[in-house]
Amino acid sequence: MFAAGVFPRSDVAADILLPDDTILASFKSMRDGVVFTSKRVIAVNVQGLTGKKKDFTSMPYRAIQVFSVETAGTFDLDAELELFFSGVGKVRFEFTGRVDIRKIARSIAEHVLERR
Repeated sequence: MFAAGVFPRSDVAADILLPDDTILASFKSMRDGVVFTSKRVIAVNVQGLTGKKKDFTSMPYRAIQVFSVETAGTFDLDAELELFFSGVGKVRFEFTGRVDIRKIARSIAEHVLERR
């Protein structure tokens, strides 16, 4: 589950960011994270005992076919974001209730609908 918390740029895919690829928001769980940039969503999967090994999955907004948002409720305090990518399938992220999931959904909608 991801909480509001920013990865420092040096920790987050610095080697794979393009010069015009800017970080819009980033969230982290105990080990893993997700980064929303101006061009894509980057899932960060920290592996191994020391956490030095990381897997970066880059998913461009143009590949999103459908997305779904579930807001936090009174008793269910987490919010969920499901993205359906062509060629990949469903990718799901859970966020704590403190994260403004509507703002994330608005940003994704802008990127996805902008290309149509």
